Amino acid sequence: MPTAIYVRVSTEDQAKHGYSIPDQIRQCRTKAGETDIWEYVDEGVSGEFLDRPALLRLRQDVHDGLIDTVVCYDPDRLSRKLAHSLLVAEEIEKRARLVFVNGEFAKTPEGMLFYQMRGAVAEFEKAKITERMASGRRQKARQGKVVRDFQIYGYRYDKETAQLRVHEEEAAVVRLIFDLFTKPSAAAQGINGIANHLTRQGIPTKKHVGVWHRQVVRQILHNPAYIGELYQNRWNAEGMLGNPFRNEDEKIHLKARPRSEWIYTPCPAIVEEAQWRYAQQLLTTSRRRWAGQSRHEYLLSGLVRCADCGNTMTGRRAKNWGRFVYEYTCVKNTAGAKHKGCGHRLICEDLDGQIWQQMQAWLTAPEELATAINEEPLQTPYEQDEWERVCRDIERNERGQQRLLALVTEEDGLDLGDIRDKLKELKAHRAQGEARKVELETILAAQAERDGSRQTVQEAVEHYLAVHPEELTEGQRREILRMVVREIRVYKDGRVDVFTF
Repeated sequence: MPTAIYVRVSTEDQAKHGYSIPDQIRQCRTKAGETDIWEYVDEGVSGEFLDRPALLRLRQDVHDGLIDTVVCYDPDRLSRKLAHSLLVAEEIEKRARLVFVNGEFAKTPEGMLFYQMRGAVAEFEKAKITERMASGRRQKARQGKVVRDFQIYGYRYDKETAQLRVHEEEAAVVRLIFDLFTKPSAAAQGINGIANHLTRQGIPTKKHVGVWHRQVVRQILHNPAYIGELYQNRWNAEGMLGNPFRNEDEKIHLKARPRSEWIYTPCPAIVEEAQWRYAQQLLTTSRRRWAGQSRHEYLLSGLVRCADCGNTMTGRRAKNWGRFVYEYTCVKNTAGAKHKGCGHRLICEDLDGQIWQQMQAWLTAPEELATAINEEPLQTPYEQDEWERVCRDIERNERGQQRLLALVTEEDGLDLGDIRDKLKELKAHRAQGEARKVELETILAAQAERDGSRQTVQEAVEHYLAVHPEELTEGQRREILRMVVREIRVYKDGRVDVFTF
């Protein structure tokens, strides 16, 4: 009967041990001698799982009695997990003889102990290799290097420098996506509209397919890499490698790590920060702002909310005293609606006229609009200078702690009590500094959002003043409104609150 040779190699094995398929086959053939040999080869497959093509065929052939001897280079080639290795070995030993090039395996108490120890060491080594590789990637990221090609649209990965480089053709598409989203036009409205527009234009995706999906556009709009902020070590994918071999309810899903574990890495920016932050504001309301386009173009579609029940108010045509009118209502007739609404209704013509009149007053007097959105004059904020001072203070504090620790190890006869007190004082001062830093960063982020709003307001004013107000089309009025207004809340007593970005 033929003798089977089982060999396996994964990328990490090649890097760590220098294993290679030809070398394993050569040594296994030498061990097997001059016999009829069948080769079972798993190349580039992890030893963590049993569902490997060649191993499955080997186990089936052994079960069918086609093989009387199995030769393997080392126990960890069968599996990197002790339990799996013992299972396969027992399965083979029931119908054939199992032989290892790197050590003999005898079914004696001593032989079983040796085999189990080898399996335990292999499993431990696998865990250590995984940890070392992860630690190495984190260290590279902290040094400002990009640890792998993240396949970000608009960039190319430079392996030699471990950095991202702007791909100008794709970067132009990224800028187009942000422009279409933050400055709506007839070409495309909303995320779905942008995806359809890119598809119609024949613009290829990152994978060079001709169809854009709305989720791809949304991911691009969300990605902070486009303002030069790449975050590595953000996702925990531990255990996901085995998902193809698990049942649906046992699969491990991608999980976000705590933000404190993210590693910030600068990269070239493609869009302006103010435009990116404005896009984030729009994304929070994009679903209702652009969903469900109807035959009648409602001026305030997606912007109106009932202040009494909290439902959004959608436009509809209703019959009133024998004639049809258009109105906004909070009533939801769709199946599964969480809240049916309180029955609040408003004539579209009345609310549209009121809101547009307010917009005209703001757009012809921009200083009033600045007051309405609580804008501050452009200047270098005090908080920015304070943040830089706090950062310098934290750095000095850290250097002070390091000097004290160095004194403890280098000098004899020091008063350790005084040093402990000083270290305690430095740590308390640093904790205060870190808390102040977080507080200032929150203020600065809000300031950046206001700066984005200021730019958007200026664009709306310029857009409005570039044409005669009476010549504005309904679509142009809708566009200007969405550049300024975030939400309109209406009350049953007639009050109306307008919230801007």
